[in-house]
Amino acid sequence: MSAAVEDWLFRLNAVPFGDPFKAWALLTALGPEGLASSGDADWAQAAGLSVQVAARWRRQARAFDVDGEHRLCAAVGARVLLRGRPGYPDLLAAAADAPLALYIQGSLSDVASVAVVGSRAPSAYGRRMARRFGADLARRAITVVSGLARGIDAEAHDAALAAGGRTWAVLGSGLGDVYPPENRDLARRIVAAGGAVLSEYPLSAEPQPGQFPRRNRIIAGLSWATVVVEGRAGSGSRSTAEKAAEYGREVLAVPGPADSPLSETPLRLLRDGARLAVGVEDVVAVLPPGAVGDAPRALPVAARPEGAEENAVLGFLGGDSLSLDDLSRMTGLDTSRLSTIMFGLELKDLVCAVPGQRYAKKDV
Repeated sequence: MSAAVEDWLFRLNAVPFGDPFKAWALLTALGPEGLASSGDADWAQAAGLSVQVAARWRRQARAFDVDGEHRLCAAVGARVLLRGRPGYPDLLAAAADAPLALYIQGSLSDVASVAVVGSRAPSAYGRRMARRFGADLARRAITVVSGLARGIDAEAHDAALAAGGRTWAVLGSGLGDVYPPENRDLARRIVAAGGAVLSEYPLSAEPQPGQFPRRNRIIAGLSWATVVVEGRAGSGSRSTAEKAAEYGREVLAVPGPADSPLSETPLRLLRDGARLAVGVEDVVAVLPPGAVGDAPRALPVAARPEGAEENAVLGFLGGDSLSLDDLSRMTGLDTSRLSTIMFGLELKDLVCAVPGQRYAKKDV
């Protein structure tokens, strides 16, 4: 691939909401020299665009500062992987609408990878299941892929890191404007742990509503399978699952209460043929043979409770099973914080989940 072709891949990728199919059509029909010298009508004919849209694309592509973007990448420790060039993920390249360019901080290795996605405002149950899948996948040396969003995404990323694993976060903004801002530290920890934060958008691209549904195809394209934990009707997690199915990847859904609005997307996916996911073995069973090892890795956690909160929860549990609402009233902690505490205690084998979304203290 010539330097001129690479230059135009950069430029076409920078067109806001550009279509990878049409961008490839432009590059194939006109070549770098033709792209530089042709007018709006030529662009329109080559890509099947209106002249007005072609004029906008041409103006934006020609104005993009490729050299300046390279300097910005060097300043923030990022690099760019171009479609058709070495280093571009093979699994993603197999998707017809894969982005022309991927900006990346960290490392993308050729390993088994599974997406865990769901609601930005999950229930305590959803947070617990996201953390369970994130940690258990990491224990099997499977990379957890998600979108760094609030809720399920952040829980899955964080649990994978807590289990000593790797995770990849796909942004709906540029790497220079990580969104949401409260997850910027999580993004740094992901890179420091050997994972990756990546985006198809130029470094300085601000988060825009339309960019997040587009990035969902990258989450699906990077993953052998997609697990949906919770989501209301119309949830972005459904679009991720639909893209995974379009790419011929496995789609799994975690069941939830039938009367919960957050169960609408998982239950609809299950009705439409998605596989049931109640534990990590359900996911491992659909991955290609040899993709993961047989034995889970040991988790780097202590065997005893740590801190006043964990000890207080264990003290209240005693010999009875309690719900998160019960524990919230007793401890004064909110259910979101309690969900995280209970997950940690489950990993340490100090409590167990029992029917009715309740917890019981285990004999040790």
